[in-house]
Amino acid sequence: MAASDSSKYAGKDSILEPLCFPEQPADGSSVPSLQSSSSEPLVCLFCSESILQTQKDVLLKHLLLEHKLVIADVKLIADLPKYMLYWKGRFLEQPVTDFCSVIKTNSTGPVEKQEDYFLLCDVLPEDRILREKLQQKRLDDVLEQQQRERDDSSFHRLCMFCSEEFIGNRSSLLNHMAREHSFSIGLPDNIVYCNEFLDTLQIKLDNLQCLYCEKTFRDKTTLKDHMRKKAHRRINANNREYDRFYVINYLELGKTWEEVQSEDDRELVDDEDDDWSDWQAHPVSAVCLFCDHQSDTMEQVYAHMKEAHGFDLHNLKTELNLKFYQQVKLVNFIRRQIHQSRCYSCQKTFDSREDVLWHIVAEGHVMKLPEMSTWDQPQYYFPTYENDTLLCTLFDSDEGDETHQSEDIPVIAEDISDLRALKQTSVLNQLLKNRGSSS
Repeated sequence: MAASDSSKYAGKDSILEPLCFPEQPADGSSVPSLQSSSSEPLVCLFCSESILQTQKDVLLKHLLLEHKLVIADVKLIADLPKYMLYWKGRFLEQPVTDFCSVIKTNSTGPVEKQEDYFLLCDVLPEDRILREKLQQKRLDDVLEQQQRERDDSSFHRLCMFCSEEFIGNRSSLLNHMAREHSFSIGLPDNIVYCNEFLDTLQIKLDNLQCLYCEKTFRDKTTLKDHMRKKAHRRINANNREYDRFYVINYLELGKTWEEVQSEDDRELVDDEDDDWSDWQAHPVSAVCLFCDHQSDTMEQVYAHMKEAHGFDLHNLKTELNLKFYQQVKLVNFIRRQIHQSRCYSCQKTFDSREDVLWHIVAEGHVMKLPEMSTWDQPQYYFPTYENDTLLCTLFDSDEGDETHQSEDIPVIAEDISDLRALKQTSVLNQLLKNRGSSS
């Protein structure tokens, strides 16, 4: 896709999947994928558009805006080019509605403003099977690569810390670094793409960067003293850049090494041995709707939004008589508008979040919501940020009264394919007969 094509998407809502609040300050480093590193291009499922894997987000945006299709959990697809080719062939054989869930936007508005979007996900058994086959193929390739490395006797490399030379099997170098320098990246049998892994670490050291805290120092002596005194002779386990070098990350579809390891280490105990006396809740860490401020309690984050930004969610809920799901949609709507640097009141777009926040305050738009039909839409059931703790604290003032449940919760209809049979067996029909006989 030409670079100029991105301009035609400007101003449109192009969030492809839920975002995530950062759990720690961003360091600007990219997060590599475990997807296939093949040079095979990605092809559009509906037209002749194709693009390199490194720019897959451009093609995903193209699918969303031009063809109204979203692929769920793209990051979990082991071989995206083969996945795209498979579904391109299937869509040539059968219509997209045979495979995809249909989401209608602006469902309460005029018909001419309603749009159908299609969701391709592993809820469909055929899609799930395809993803699992691609996952298994990738695992087989990784295990074959690891076996080649284990059998390789031509390994030749210098130690990163003392420049001692090692020839033969890679395990001699890894064991030396663990034994002589207290630096371990794990057991040799757990590692794959070992040369690339060591190259990555060597580049960081050459750039005078600590392998654990990833801070940069002025010279090698200072870096060496820092890593020794701070006991930073290990890699940062939270750096996703290293995930592709450990076989455990390829074992199960959609699971990280932490999740796999936690399942392996879980002990089964009898119910009577369970002890919850020392259980402590994890801090809430809810994030403000307008800035990066986080608070450990909901009272604090609500107070912050009211004092720092003049936004009172409790007051809006009372004034508009918002039910639980309406509050959810309102929060997701505001989150999305702020993320896209757009005023949620007047829909004016700005160059940055700082500009839109200044505008909202200057124009008095903080507590001025647009028409309810603008944000009370099914698309805003889905969180803008998938770890948005603020959504977990909303409540319905009438939630204890079953007669006041939210009216806008989607309801799955009965099967009305045989209306005659339905009328004959319906409870209402029986009540009408009983009433007629009693009168």
